[in-house]
Amino acid sequence: KKQIGKSFKLILRALNTSVEIIKTGDFMSRFCSNLELEHKAQIIATAVARQAVDCDIVAGKVPVTVAAAAIYFTCLAMDIEKSAKEIGDVAGVAETTIKQTFRAMYPSRDKLFPPDFVPKVNLDNITGTK
Repeated sequence: KKQIGKSFKLILRALNTSVEIIKTGDFMSRFCSNLELEHKAQIIATAVARQAVDCDIVAGKVPVTVAAAAIYFTCLAMDIEKSAKEIGDVAGVAETTIKQTFRAMYPSRDKLFPPDFVPKVNLDNITGTK
């Protein structure tokens, strides 16, 4: 997947053209609304997804998957009762895919959340078993 993405970008540059790239933020509002999450959770999840992409933690992952995993991670950090299955049902992403992407993001947890974010649980103790 990574190689395909890199090749795609090279072709776009060579042809001097662009396409509308779908980003994680394009889904965040709808997913969070459908999950009945508060606006603060949406803002945090959007920041987590953006950082994960910017830091190349989720390279090759589909934006919908990254958005769903960021929502899942945010819900865990904010102690909001939403399972990976619930989020997956809304996002159209498999529960296992969300958890795999969460596990890829977890080691970088200190970089992903905004500096002023105070989690309701200790991020070092999050297991992602919900």
